[in-house]
Amino acid sequence: MSSSSAARSFGSVCSPQLTCSLTQMSSMLDTAAEQMMVEQDFQEAFDTCDRGLESLANMDQEDSRCGELKAGFCMLGMQALAELNQWHGVLSWILQQYEHQEKIPAKIMQMCILLYSKVGEPAVMQDAARVWLHCLSNSTLTGFGTVVELYLLHVLVPLGDRDEALQLIQGQVGSRAFSEEQRQTALDVVEEKERQNEEPPPDPGIRPDSEIATHSTQGSVIRKLETMLRFLYRKVLLAGSGSFSFRKLFLAAVLLYMLLLRMDPALPSSFMWISKLLQLLRQMWTAMFAPYHQALTQRL
Repeated sequence: MSSSSAARSFGSVCSPQLTCSLTQMSSMLDTAAEQMMVEQDFQEAFDTCDRGLESLANMDQEDSRCGELKAGFCMLGMQALAELNQWHGVLSWILQQYEHQEKIPAKIMQMCILLYSKVGEPAVMQDAARVWLHCLSNSTLTGFGTVVELYLLHVLVPLGDRDEALQLIQGQVGSRAFSEEQRQTALDVVEEKERQNEEPPPDPGIRPDSEIATHSTQGSVIRKLETMLRFLYRKVLLAGSGSFSFRKLFLAAVLLYMLLLRMDPALPSSFMWISKLLQLLRQMWTAMFAPYHQALTQRL
């Protein structure tokens, strides 16, 4: 009797009607993604997600495919609301779909934390994330550790909530999410943030010492590099155009400098260096190849 009941139950879950409905929901999710990514019609994309969630609410929620489709509609709907500048209603809309904070999937909780952190309102997620993290069943989820990390770095640390941050790291949540090395790293982050908060804000009228030191160091490096290039230029000039070793040495020096200092040619500070380098390259090119070019011209 129990076997026949299980068979009937399995048949109802995998019934053609349910499969057809799930196929329609999957097609609706694809439509919402196209409206969001391709057409960039954010309002229509959100409306499609809303209709899809309403249809899923009337279906068997025990089927794992329903949960995946629901999460997909919610994630697209969140992005649509953010694009419509209606981010302030994202959390309440998500809670309408899942009713309880601890029932929100890990991926959606991660997106919520990042969204409210990006708009400068991390405190909105503090209560919801705290409830979610202290739910024991969530600790077995794949994304649990990522939620803990995001909550620490994007909510507690920006808010300067040192007590809760330490409790999170050293308590049961931290023991389930972090290794000993990760826990020590998290503690270092909290201490560094506290140290930064204790430092007085810099005077906007005074350039920071680091900026002055950076410009001074860069000027010194440019002068030394110019000296080195001129030295190489003289060596190449004396050795003649047939000395490929000096040319290779020159090229290696330039490439090494570019790799180590990662100079960005688009930066205004790089213009002086590029101009000097171009001038020296032209001089070296003339010294090495001008005699051959003149000889070839005279022959012709």
